[in-house]
Amino acid sequence: MKARATLRDCMYGQAVGDALGVPYEFRMRGSFTCTDMVGHGSHNQPAGTWSDDTSMALATCDSLREKGCVDVADMRRRFERWYHEGAYTVDGLFDIGGCTARALDEGHGQAGGRDNGNGSLMRILPLAFTDATDDEVRAVSAITHAHHTSCDACVRMVHVARKLIAGATPAEVAANQIGAPESDIRSGGFVRDTERAALWCLGNTSTYADCVLLAVNLGDDTDTTAAVAGGLAGIVYGMDAIPAKWMDELLGKDVIESCLF
Repeated sequence: MKARATLRDCMYGQAVGDALGVPYEFRMRGSFTCTDMVGHGSHNQPAGTWSDDTSMALATCDSLREKGCVDVADMRRRFERWYHEGAYTVDGLFDIGGCTARALDEGHGQAGGRDNGNGSLMRILPLAFTDATDDEVRAVSAITHAHHTSCDACVRMVHVARKLIAGATPAEVAANQIGAPESDIRSGGFVRDTERAALWCLGNTSTYADCVLLAVNLGDDTDTTAAVAGGLAGIVYGMDAIPAKWMDELLGKDVIESCLF
């Protein structure tokens, strides 16, 4: 029986999925096939480089580690250090969502109907390993993405992750997605599409590797879909289930380790 999932399982699961997806971001489904960890591509980064998805999740982790509670002002300061100084990165920032950039530039979350990208969902999983309330999860989302659609998606994702941590199966948390045709799954930047795509990948596979490769090969927002799916798959299957070759190639493991709690 697999031991109870840890934050380390989740964050390495997210980082590896993210790094697999980075070279293919913005590429159309069916125009490529990801089978392994490669470099360059969309952002011309070395193999094993993770993106803003993991950087912001690590900033969230680091705040929770140091403060011992949800402190949104502290999290915002850490996001700003990432944005302006390249903190929590492998080798500097190379990608940031428009809504996130505006929120950090203006000092408040964006709350318009069009401000529902997946930029808060991609960093929310660490909260599943705390006793954060639903309102605290919403407040963490609202640092950048303050519309209720984004905040509610983050709450649902934390609930899913907590169920998996407690021993629920992928089939139990993604029952509505099992068997759904791929053609029904959108993999762009809309938060609810990413939420569904991640659950679809988790529910229709039975290994960590299959889950994250399926996520990347959906195309478009490949790094974020695979980051969220990979974080969930890391909880389910554990860090030891991540292919050793991918773990060896993953960069920035020292940064990840420094932020865990």
